[in-house]
Amino acid sequence: MRVDQVAASLGEHCWTRYSAGAGAKGPRFYDWAFIALHPDDGPGHRWLLIRRHPEHGELAYYRCYAPQPAPLTELVRVAGTRWRIEESFQATKTLTGLDEHQVRRWGSWRRWTLIAMFAHALLAVFAATTRSHQPDGLIPLTCNEIARLINRLIVQPIRSRTHTLRCSHWRRRHQHRARTSHYRRRPAT
Repeated sequence: MRVDQVAASLGEHCWTRYSAGAGAKGPRFYDWAFIALHPDDGPGHRWLLIRRHPEHGELAYYRCYAPQPAPLTELVRVAGTRWRIEESFQATKTLTGLDEHQVRRWGSWRRWTLIAMFAHALLAVFAATTRSHQPDGLIPLTCNEIARLINRLIVQPIRSRTHTLRCSHWRRRHQHRARTSHYRRRPAT
């Protein structure tokens, strides 16, 4: 049976709303259903996990495996980490040029990838260490903002240091207001 036919045959009582983690505009709530697959097929447990968007009904499917039985909340948590991983890859491509290498040989590709990943890890460490002392009304420094500051203050200093820091402060305050507004508009489910 095809997975879209399985999803269409599920009744409304089979769906449960859970958050797949924090997103840019608050918790990412979806409706979830799961069905056991091949219960007699060797050791371990297999499921078909189905995610349905609550507003427009778009479906996503996950094939899951665990050596021990797992609750739906744990499967949802693991499925939600995929978004964070994709965001990290996209940020590494954007900020540190992970995708800008022309692969010719294994050695050069490996060096380029290691340097790009190390640069992104360094930005992430800087962002994590600044979260502890954060003034009210500003979002914490992000990897994007730290990369922008490094570029403006060290690599290509075009304007004064004061101007660059003032622009960063304004941008972070504006992002904090936007995020607060998004969270307020989002229904508490």
